[in-house]
Amino acid sequence: MKALTFTLVAEPPERLDLSPLTPERLAGIERRDVERIQIGMSKLGSKVGDIFRVAGSDPASIVFEGGSMRLDLVAQGMRGGSVRLVGNAGAQAGRAMRGGKLTIEGNAGPYAGSGMRGGGLEITGNAGDHLGAPLVGELAGMNGGVLIVRGRAGAFAADRMRRGLVAVLKGSGDHAGSRMIAGTLVVAGGTGEMPGYLMRRGSILLDRAPARMSPSFVECGAPESVFAAIIDRHLIAEGILKRPLLGSAPRKYGGDNAVLGMGDVLFPR
Repeated sequence: MKALTFTLVAEPPERLDLSPLTPERLAGIERRDVERIQIGMSKLGSKVGDIFRVAGSDPASIVFEGGSMRLDLVAQGMRGGSVRLVGNAGAQAGRAMRGGKLTIEGNAGPYAGSGMRGGGLEITGNAGDHLGAPLVGELAGMNGGVLIVRGRAGAFAADRMRRGLVAVLKGSGDHAGSRMIAGTLVVAGGTGEMPGYLMRRGSILLDRAPARMSPSFVECGAPESVFAAIIDRHLIAEGILKRPLLGSAPRKYGGDNAVLGMGDVLFPR
């Protein structure tokens, strides 16, 4: 069967909630009924058929052709299958994913991967602020899965992360890994000031020294690190990086000692 394809006809006149358009939610639904699903988030109340031309029949493989920063909540809560967006995405792409694979062939807005618990999210362009971070009032951000940004991420990437892997390959803004509870954040291409601010546990792996560390981190020297060797091999084997990030004896800072202080920030000597 051919992938269920939604081709954007024109720039949407309002912000759209694409969360109903996931493999499990569209399984068994006829195309004419899919076109009647309301996705508009204003009084206009746009339906799928008003915005997209629908083709194909396999809901386990969904493709959105044409992007817009008004396409919010792409693949929210997805549990299996695949969703591919050819273009830019709006806010909260991959929000609360449990499984499957979401690929965004463009840029993504703020809070991409927020509340993820499983699956994989790959963004070939840049991501906005609060990548994998919690929404206001939530206690934890990303809680599992793998999130890869091939471009740059904004500020507060992996804020309050609890589990999983976040990899940003062309740099991030300030406060990357702030308030981390656990998990692993990888940033190549440089990061802004104070990575790991108020982190409790977890690991932040950088390809160079950050602009400024929080004063409540303690330098731990550059011991031989089995973990560094293993994570380098893993990132290369998974196709996330092409060359080692840390080397065998990276510099290590422990903290943030303003809170629990059991996290690590590592970068090459």
